[in-house]
Amino acid sequence: MKPFFSVIIPTFNRAKELKRAVESVLVQSFCDFEILVMDDGSSDDTQQVILAINDTRIIYEWEKNYGGPARPRNRGIVKAKGEWICFLDADDAWLPDKLQVCVQHINKSVDLIYHDLKVVGLPTSLFKNNITKSRCLIAPVIIDLLINDNAISNSSVVVRKIILDKIGQINEDLEMIASEDYNTWLRIALITNNFLYIPKVLGLYSVNDSNISSRDMSCPVECARKDYLHLISEYQNKKYMFKVKYATGRRAFKEKEYLKAQYNFEYSFGYADLAVKLKSLYMLIVIKLIKLIKSHSGSKWF
Repeated sequence: MKPFFSVIIPTFNRAKELKRAVESVLVQSFCDFEILVMDDGSSDDTQQVILAINDTRIIYEWEKNYGGPARPRNRGIVKAKGEWICFLDADDAWLPDKLQVCVQHINKSVDLIYHDLKVVGLPTSLFKNNITKSRCLIAPVIIDLLINDNAISNSSVVVRKIILDKIGQINEDLEMIASEDYNTWLRIALITNNFLYIPKVLGLYSVNDSNISSRDMSCPVECARKDYLHLISEYQNKKYMFKVKYATGRRAFKEKEYLKAQYNFEYSFGYADLAVKLKSLYMLIVIKLIKLIKSHSGSKWF
C-alpha cells in the first residue's frame, strides 16, 4: 500500500542532527508514512547512522554533492509514493503530534498546510518569543507573499504531491539558495489559494551558523521573486526589499559585523515607511557609538 505521507529530508554532513530529525518522524502518533533521506554527497557517517536505525519505512539515497537542498528535495519528490509531501530539514525536528494534527485538517479545500515552529539553538533572541510564528495568508496568496514576506517555514509544510508535479518541482538555480522554498510557495500560489495555516507549534527550528548567517539575502530573494514582480507595484517591491536589507543588517549586527550592518541599515533608511526609517536610524547611531568607543580604545571595530 502507498503511504499517506512522504517525508523528504535533504541532508549534507549533518549525521547527528539528521538522526534527531528522523527519530522525530518515527515517533509520530500518526504512522502511515515513508521517510526519504536524500543525501547530497555527505562525507561523514550519515549513511551508517541511517542504516543503524533499521526501519523499513526509511529510504536512503546518496548522490554527488550539488550544493543546495533543491536537487535532493526534487529527488525525493520523484521517488515519493505518498499523496502528500512533507518537508523536513535535517537539522530540524517535529513534535510527536505533527502529522496527526495535519491529517485532521486535510480536506478537498486544502492544498498546502503550514504551522509555527519553536526555535532552538542560539541566538534565539532574533525570533519573537523564540517562535517562528507564521500568519494566515490572504487571497490572492501570491500577492500576500510578494508584499508581506515569506510566511512559511519549510519544515512545517505539508503539500499535495500533484501540486508539486504541476509546478515542475523546486527550482534548482544555485543563485536562489536559501530562497528556493519561498519561490516554491509563490509558484504554488499561482495555481491555488488553498493554503491552510495551523496556529500551533508542531516542530522545532534549529538556529545554527548555516541558517543564521549575516549573508545578504537580497540577491536570493530577488531571484525568487523576479518572475512575479509584474503583479505588484514598483513601490510595493521596494518596500519589501528594504525590509530584507534591514533584516540582513540586524543579523550582521548580532554577529558584530558592523560594516556589513551599517551598509544594510543605510540602504534600508531609504525606505518610505517611517517605522523602518526610525529603526534603521537608531541602529546606525548605535553602530556610530560602537565605532567611537572602539576608536578611543584603539581596537578595530569591524
